[in-house]
Amino acid sequence: MSEIEKQTFKILLADDHSLIRQGVLFLLDDLDESFETFQVSNLKQILEKISQIKIDLAIIDAHFPDGNSISILAEIKKISPETKILIFTGIDEDSNALKYIKAGANGFLSKMSEEEEIKKAILKMLHEGEYISATTQALLLNSMRNPKLINPLMVLSERELQIAKMYAIGNGNLEIANLLEIKQNTVSTIKKRIFEKLEIDNIVELIELIKENDQ
Repeated sequence: MSEIEKQTFKILLADDHSLIRQGVLFLLDDLDESFETFQVSNLKQILEKISQIKIDLAIIDAHFPDGNSISILAEIKKISPETKILIFTGIDEDSNALKYIKAGANGFLSKMSEEEEIKKAILKMLHEGEYISATTQALLLNSMRNPKLINPLMVLSERELQIAKMYAIGNGNLEIANLLEIKQNTVSTIKKRIFEKLEIDNIVELIELIKENDQ
């Protein structure tokens, strides 16, 4: 009686450090699954490979020399809705997991995790389509009570968000005042309130928050 042929999963390993990619390959060899793997080291290559090949699972770092992977998650899903995305990174899970999941990732895993946890995460991604660690589960529960955890922009009023977006695209106080037909000192007051609510100190941080959280 012949064995049922196993599915061969196509895995994309995306990290700008070859040692990390090799480490994941080593762990994949331990799993009782059939894999075809592809390796890339920047955001441009990720999108190219996703466009060329039907990838089942993309294991992606958060930061690359050409940018942050959160900026391309929606595009990956648009190109290949069936591709599951596991963010495998060294950045802090508590303050980042929800942002990446909201942006389109199906799982978030720390590079500091034990080998068995990494293997478990990969298997769950392949067979269940997601991996939510105990830490991220707790964050998701907390986010239901405090939406700011998943999107810090939610603390802003409609007017504050409108002005925050205007700052983010390069408008200054005078331009905003003229466009909205309000006084410059009113704009300055709202700007101060925006910075206090978002706990930021400058426009660069504001632009980053808008880019990461605005839909």
